[in-house]
Amino acid sequence: MAELNPAPASATRRLPPLPDGLWRVMLGTTCVVLSFSLLNPVLAVRLQMSGASSTAIGLFATLPFVAVAALVPLVPRLFGRIGVGQAYRLGLLLELIACLGYLLTDDYRLWCALGLMAGLGAAAAWNATEALIAHNVPASHRGRLTGLYQALLGAAMAVGPMLPRLLGLDPQQANGVAAGGLTLGLILTLAPAVARLKAMHDDHEPMGLMAAWRFRPTLAWAAVVGGVFEVGLGSITTAYGSQIGLDLGRATSIAGALGLGSFALQYPIGWLADHLPPRRLFAAGAGLLVLSALAFVEAANHPTLLWVCAGLWGGVGGALYTLSMIRVAHDFADSSALAGTSAMIAGYTAGGALGPIVSGWVFDHHGVVGQGLWLAVLALSLLLMQLRPSAPGSATTG
Repeated sequence: MAELNPAPASATRRLPPLPDGLWRVMLGTTCVVLSFSLLNPVLAVRLQMSGASSTAIGLFATLPFVAVAALVPLVPRLFGRIGVGQAYRLGLLLELIACLGYLLTDDYRLWCALGLMAGLGAAAAWNATEALIAHNVPASHRGRLTGLYQALLGAAMAVGPMLPRLLGLDPQQANGVAAGGLTLGLILTLAPAVARLKAMHDDHEPMGLMAAWRFRPTLAWAAVVGGVFEVGLGSITTAYGSQIGLDLGRATSIAGALGLGSFALQYPIGWLADHLPPRRLFAAGAGLLVLSALAFVEAANHPTLLWVCAGLWGGVGGALYTLSMIRVAHDFADSSALAGTSAMIAGYTAGGALGPIVSGWVFDHHGVVGQGLWLAVLALSLLLMQLRPSAPGSATTG
């Protein structure tokens, strides 16, 4: 399959009109990510202060992603039964209930149950948003619009963890602000226009998740690696910062650096995806992650590297996911954008689940050196896949 060619200048000068409901969904999901990025580091610090081990913290941070990955195969059926818009709203409601639950109890087992509930809600909302963007945005602007959307999410990821320090919030107050953000997101998407949106062609047979993975396996692996680096390291790295003596504001600002990196890179990577071959972009991102992971080995001696590496992980990890979604919009245009986005989300959430639990175990047994080395090996695996000659199903084809 040929590489994507840039669209003519006349076709790319201005963003074409998009459905009002799509903008509402994009803004609603931005509110969700803001709340998610504020809440999770605060919960990790609460657990660390209560005496929980890094492994226990990592397990808790993993559970929402486990729930997302478990529900992803069922999402097309859910969307077909109640509609994409209704499924999206139901997902936000479940996330709001879970967020309020953390205010009512400190019991670790109940927190784990709430984490699973939040993950189920996130699966519906996340799949809906990505599939709607892939299906409704014209081919000439997929890179830039997807990059713009991911930049909004990156901004939310950057601002959320900074709020405790900026506003002087204690953990309970931060939890309340997160619940407010979820409430706003739900209100934004109650408009009838959201219920009218579609995520696939009516005359196309749905593609299964396994078929989508087999169709583009290297895209799925890029999504896994992106998930580990962008969302799988924030909580455990924040807890490590608290462990070495940082206060709540400084520790959560490490997760903020992840979000800031994601925000800074998403629109540029979307623009580049409309103009450059995907192989070059995927390989460059994997190479940067290898270097940043090796640099992290020195974080114990140079704590500033916590923020530097976090910024690179958020930016490049997010870029890998964005590139995967952009390629899905092109490669699955004649089949099912919903199947393609579900496959990438499953890979990304698998990475998000793998990141904290493996990192927690590695920190407990091998310290910061082990953490840097396992991340370097992971990024190297993607780099080597991109350096192989092109093959069917590769992320390098377009």
